[in-house]
Amino acid sequence: MTKLIEKARNNASAYEKRSEYCEREQTKLDLEMVTRLDPLRVYPYRYRAAVLMDNHKEKEAIAELSRAIAFKADLHLLHLRAAFHEHIGDVSGAMRDCRAALSFDPNHQEMLELRSRVNSQEP
Repeated sequence: MTKLIEKARNNASAYEKRSEYCEREQTKLDLEMVTRLDPLRVYPYRYRAAVLMDNHKEKEAIAELSRAIAFKADLHLLHLRAAFHEHIGDVSGAMRDCRAALSFDPNHQEMLELRSRVNSQEP
C-alpha cells in the first residue's frame, strides 16, 4: 500500500485505504494527511470521533462530528452524533440530530429506536 501511495502522490483515497490496515498511530497520521489533502472526506472525522469517545472525550468527539456535518449532513453522521449526545445526557442535542436524520429517511429503524429512547428521557 505504501508503494501505491508513493506512486499516487497526494492521493487522499490511498492514505484513507492504508489507514484501515495500520496501527493506531500510523492510522492517525494517514487520516490527518487525508484531511489535509481532501478536507471534505468524512471518514477521518468519524474515525477521530470514535477514538475520542474511546478516550472519554465526548465533547471533543461531538465537535469532530460537527465539523463533518457542517459540510456533509448525512444520516450516518447524524446518527452517530445523536448517540454521542444521548451518551452524555444531552437530550435536546440527541433529539435535534434524530429529527434531522429522520428527515433523510423517516423509516430508518435504528434512528426511530434512538429517538424513542431519547424521547423517553425528556422531562
